[in-house]
Amino acid sequence: MSASAGETQASRSSFYAGMRVLPKDERFAMYAVYDFCRIVDDIADDQQGARPARMAQLDAWRRDLDALYAGRDPGRAAFLAAHVHRFALERADFEAVIDGMAMDVAADIVCPSEAELDTYCDLVASAVGRLSVNIFGMERETGVALAHHLGRALQLTNILRDIDEDAAIGRVYIPVEALRLAGIEPTTPAAIATDPRMDKAARHMAARAHEHYREAGRILAAKPKGHLIAPRLMEIAYARMLRTMEQIGWAPPRERVRTNKLGLLLTVFWLLATR
Repeated sequence: MSASAGETQASRSSFYAGMRVLPKDERFAMYAVYDFCRIVDDIADDQQGARPARMAQLDAWRRDLDALYAGRDPGRAAFLAAHVHRFALERADFEAVIDGMAMDVAADIVCPSEAELDTYCDLVASAVGRLSVNIFGMERETGVALAHHLGRALQLTNILRDIDEDAAIGRVYIPVEALRLAGIEPTTPAAIATDPRMDKAARHMAARAHEHYREAGRILAAKPKGHLIAPRLMEIAYARMLRTMEQIGWAPPRERVRTNKLGLLLTVFWLLATR
């Protein structure tokens, strides 16, 4: 996929403004990572495709990554090649993203344990963070720690935002421990999503997200080396969205909270002025 096509795809993301302020090489690398994640996510979420066919598509991407890292013809992964070499992007992190998508393809996730959910968050979110911090120019150890916490915080926030959308496609990512704490026994996704006690379960999960935001904020406050506007924007914008959801509550019927694009732009200007 060309850089211009990648930019078109990324422009639909809440964090386009954060990507735009990166230097050219870093910006196009982030577009490429975004494109890869979007492609494999679309495979996982294709409700019309049979599971074996979707898993075969993910396996085909694994083979293309194998070829890329072995120096052979990378096939569909060719758009990643220059960025992989320039920023030493690790194959295991791309593989982890595919592993996370494969969890959704193997079976619709319904009421996972907290441990299973943590693994899922690591694969579909923190692994993307690990790819990103190399592009941001962070020291690897610090970057991996940031990816661990910020990735989980963002993914938990997404889950709390998308309860109804997920239930509509047969998924419930709220962990069983949180549901039972609220007195909800796992049944069908529709019944769980419309249970009036969901607010208590969601607040338990929100508290876990806040813990990760605090740790991510602590790392960013130390001003480590690297282009940090994008992760700082993510941390500020999504923590703000989580607080808004907490104010509204999660009792059905729910109002889907969205990020404010004008607010994101103003936040970027503030970050540029204070760095």
